[in-house]
Amino acid sequence: MSACLYAFLILVLFALLSHNNPQVLRMSRTSAVMLFAYILSTYLLTNIYGKYDIGIRKSKPIVISVSLSAFFADIITFALLVIMNTNQTTNNAMYPYFWNDVLLVLLAFVWQVVIIFIMTYGGHYLYFSFVPPERSVIVSNGSKNDVVHMVKAIKKFKKQYTICKVIKYDDENLYDELQKYESVFMDALPPVPSKEILEYCYKNYKKVYKSVGVTDLLTNTARVVMLSDQSFLASEVREKNMHQRIVKRLADIFISIVGLAITGPFILIAMAAIKIEDGGKAIFKQQRVTINGSFFMLYKLRTMKENADGSLVINEKDGRITRVGHFLRKFRIDEIPQFINVLKGEMSVVGPRAEMADRVYMSIEELPEYSYRYRMKAGITGYAQINGKYNTSSRDKLMLDLTYIQTFSLWNDTKILFQTVMVLLRPDKSTEAYDKNDLKHKEQVEKEVSDQLKKDKNE
Repeated sequence: MSACLYAFLILVLFALLSHNNPQVLRMSRTSAVMLFAYILSTYLLTNIYGKYDIGIRKSKPIVISVSLSAFFADIITFALLVIMNTNQTTNNAMYPYFWNDVLLVLLAFVWQVVIIFIMTYGGHYLYFSFVPPERSVIVSNGSKNDVVHMVKAIKKFKKQYTICKVIKYDDENLYDELQKYESVFMDALPPVPSKEILEYCYKNYKKVYKSVGVTDLLTNTARVVMLSDQSFLASEVREKNMHQRIVKRLADIFISIVGLAITGPFILIAMAAIKIEDGGKAIFKQQRVTINGSFFMLYKLRTMKENADGSLVINEKDGRITRVGHFLRKFRIDEIPQFINVLKGEMSVVGPRAEMADRVYMSIEELPEYSYRYRMKAGITGYAQINGKYNTSSRDKLMLDLTYIQTFSLWNDTKILFQTVMVLLRPDKSTEAYDKNDLKHKEQVEKEVSDQLKKDKNE
């Protein structure tokens, strides 16, 4: 299905462009170069946005990621066609059908999105018609809150997994129970039981989904070192070398200048709208924490009523948010002034989130390893900003930030920049707050877990 999908995408683009460029569908140098460019760019872009991975991700993220890949691949391929159609006979000018072909490329993209939508949702329907959800068991550390959080996350993928049982890691019947299920979800367990359960699952062909901790990040990013005939895992503290520091800083400056130049008119319109609504200041300043725990004043467009307290947004109807603020927050327009912080050297375009000072102190008390995230400058975007939501737990956001730090590379920064576009295309997810429906769902999950734990205890 994946091969068919990409073949259809290429065929649609080439068929429409052939209207003014018949050589595109013939055995020619033009068609060969365009085909090679489309395949290569699609390969690189799918490594950034994600593949057509039916049965693994949900349908909407697949549609968005594959559509973005197709859009940029179309632009790159069309750009090559423009270059090849520009020659001395046309006085080095664009060929006469340029604007007509631009419309054809846009039309091709519309048809590509339709094809992607049909094949993604249709593909999921066919896949799950033949592949039932994995019967799963959760091995708990005894913390009800941790189990509730895990169950809530797994239930969002009910077509992939069915939670059949929750069992504590020190239960005497643990291994007999594990034998009954196809996949095992492990909470944050003590080291020895965790190792024993992993070895048992490996031996008995069980899939394991383990909650990520700092130790796991260090292990997974380690490299194998051979000293004579002895192998070691070398876990090193990741730090930027000199050329990475220079390139990252130059990229920050360039992206910030370009970003402010492009978004300048939108910022002025937004500032005027904020001023008109309540007459207050358009720019909001708040103390945040960056590299080495140093403080700085972060700039944002004001989305709340002036002088409102800066505590977390509880729900989307929070009375502190202005009408203009709802729109700005939904599309992350309020974040644009942070480019000024980047130019000043207080932030980077890509990096861990810039947290409020009081929240940092609270988080460090709860999670001592929280301080590790200040080994790099805070960023406008990053793994936590892309994959997390306002109501993602502090621990999960920390793991995303530490993942970025431990896997840092300039290529990863490039990927994150491209992936940030996806946040703007799914604002409902990225700005999801602590609303009543979320709390109601949490209460429902808590009741289900409690009932199951009571049932297991009686048995």
